[in-house]
Amino acid sequence: MNPCTTRTTSARRTIRGRRGATALTAALSALSVLSLSACGALDAIGEDGGSASPGRRNDITVGLLLPDRDTARFEKFDRPLVKERVGVLTGKEGRVVYANAEGSMAKQSEQLGRMVAEEVDVIIVAAVDAKAIGPDVEKAKEADIPVIAYDRLAEGPIDAYVSHDNELVGEVQGRALVDALGSEAENSKVVMMNGEPADPNTALFKKGAMGELNGNVVIAKSYDTEKWLPAVAKVNMKKAIKAVGADDVAAVYAANDGMAGAVIEALEEAGFPGIPPVTGQDADLEAVQRVVAGTQYMTVYKSFLLEAGGAAEVAVARVQGRDIQFDSLTGERVDSPTQKDIPSMLVPVVALTQDTIEDTVIRDGVYDVEDICTAKYRAACASIGLTP
Repeated sequence: MNPCTTRTTSARRTIRGRRGATALTAALSALSVLSLSACGALDAIGEDGGSASPGRRNDITVGLLLPDRDTARFEKFDRPLVKERVGVLTGKEGRVVYANAEGSMAKQSEQLGRMVAEEVDVIIVAAVDAKAIGPDVEKAKEADIPVIAYDRLAEGPIDAYVSHDNELVGEVQGRALVDALGSEAENSKVVMMNGEPADPNTALFKKGAMGELNGNVVIAKSYDTEKWLPAVAKVNMKKAIKAVGADDVAAVYAANDGMAGAVIEALEEAGFPGIPPVTGQDADLEAVQRVVAGTQYMTVYKSFLLEAGGAAEVAVARVQGRDIQFDSLTGERVDSPTQKDIPSMLVPVVALTQDTIEDTVIRDGVYDVEDICTAKYRAACASIGLTP
């Protein structure tokens, strides 16, 4: 997911099934929702309109609000996946109205207000600031427009929450660091580069990571990162190197791939002879290439296909009044600071390392081997058996 976490309360989850994976997989399979295949993320969702609901209104408008362009996945994967799935579910009669806040809560507030004024049928929103967006969600509710919180748990009267199991993300990251440090872990000094405090996911990532790190390593320094900005993470990493000592930083918990890249730059500029283990998440292409090269130890792969497609399923089911499907998709419950028992879909995550690249992003068609193994990384790819 820190002294600033009082702004957002960690979510309470009522889990039905092991981390929700069993229930979610069963629901998606039974409803023929999504299919992971090596033919590529968009193709895997489907091209025809066969999923349209006969006898139900399909000419619906889905508002999609994403928070920034700095996180590569939002524009490259989430946006087109939601659009594609809405089309499939509505026989290509439904449409998606899209806006990106570019990191500005004021801009996102204006965008959400405009969608309410235009009377869209449902809004899917990944909040820039989960707390600040609450009043805007209230306005949507007053206009009888359902709001689906996407990727980040927004405050206010939301109808559903679709995200990954964010506490598990932190657990996977923390466990990877402990495993990488091995028998030296107990006395190893770890720097923590956490995310934006206003993002409720930050607290969940940190909670999960600390469950693995606390008592198993020494937390030497811990920083929050304004707006998840890599430039801020780099400045803080330089401070950490100076405070802890270049020879004593044994590993770095970086909450996402953008910050991981900045941390690695700071370590390289400080003249580290070998980059210590650094975590990340989102499986950005550059991060996957760093994993291949050995400069980034791991990243967390979160299936964009399942999350984005799932959000589209939940949104369309909510508008069309398909309560049975809505309930089967949102089989878990999460609390926000302003609402209890929010119907939720929490998608499982996995660690991406040199050993699992083929079984994750390549298998699911997120990247081809050719995308990863460019000229710069060809030799590193060959050394781990990753070849076209």
